Amino acid sequence: MLIKKNSKIFIAGHNGLVGSSIVRILKKKGFKNILIANRSELDLTNQQKVLKFLKQHKPKFIFIAAAKVGGILANKKYKAEFIYENLSIQNNLIHSAFLSNIKDLILLGSSCVYPRLCRQPIKENYLLNGSLEKTNEPYAIAKIAGIKMCESYNYQYKTNYKCLMPTNTFGPNDNYDSKNSHFFPSLINKIHQAKVKKLNKIILWGDGTPKREVIYVDDIAEACVFFMNKKIKDSVINIGTGIDYSIKEYARIISSRINPKVDLKIKFDRSKPNGTPRKVLDISLAIKYGWKPKIKLNEAIDLTYQDYIKKNNKLDNV
Repeated sequence: MLIKKNSKIFIAGHNGLVGSSIVRILKKKGFKNILIANRSELDLTNQQKVLKFLKQHKPKFIFIAAAKVGGILANKKYKAEFIYENLSIQNNLIHSAFLSNIKDLILLGSSCVYPRLCRQPIKENYLLNGSLEKTNEPYAIAKIAGIKMCESYNYQYKTNYKCLMPTNTFGPNDNYDSKNSHFFPSLINKIHQAKVKKLNKIILWGDGTPKREVIYVDDIAEACVFFMNKKIKDSVINIGTGIDYSIKEYARIISSRINPKVDLKIKFDRSKPNGTPRKVLDISLAIKYGWKPKIKLNEAIDLTYQDYIKKNNKLDNV
């Protein structure tokens, strides 16, 4: 079923990075019947409340952008919460959607579902072909369970549940907390703090060699709307740029956008973990279906930094 301008669309996790972008993109495209619920209104880890909510409001389409997410430190420290909360959210929404006769749903996963040392770039069929990265294994296992749940319901009940696997995503409304954020917003925060404090060096975890692919959040949101409206036979599709850089290179690129007048020294704490050595997605399947990313890295950094300044209001002392 195609989304119409008056279709009722439920975005689970509308306050988060990707969820807020999906809302923004849908409104920009003229969709008006958007259903959202704050945590105080709907606890997504409570199956009875989720089922009651969906049966009461009867959305035609669901985007599952709700998840417990974080960087290496958070994943390592809160393993139990990462596996429990993500499994609960997915199970409740997918099963309740089925019970409510909602045929169209998109689950947002993550590139961390793929094996730690799999071939690069990563194709969708590399899933479950090797061991996962230990630092985010509970989160990855939860997301893999979500993929298999969608595939199983599609097979048994002829639903149209799709799973998009985004690469590292950043943009407006990101989490910049130094202890719980992903590497990219953490870099923005560290480099900005160095600028404010007039420091000429920053210290990063690991040795700077791991390579990562990043994508601007509005490209992910566009992909969500595009694939919800697309008839496809594949249940798992990678969403990324197909381009990766090392952590050290990202630090230099961000520094050149945020504080171009300073030759920032980048030091590394090699006692801390690197994470996966390399992670870049093969996006040929998404391109084959007609989707591709549009926003270039420098523009995306500038837009994200504007949001960071607005959110933190810390430039007064610069």
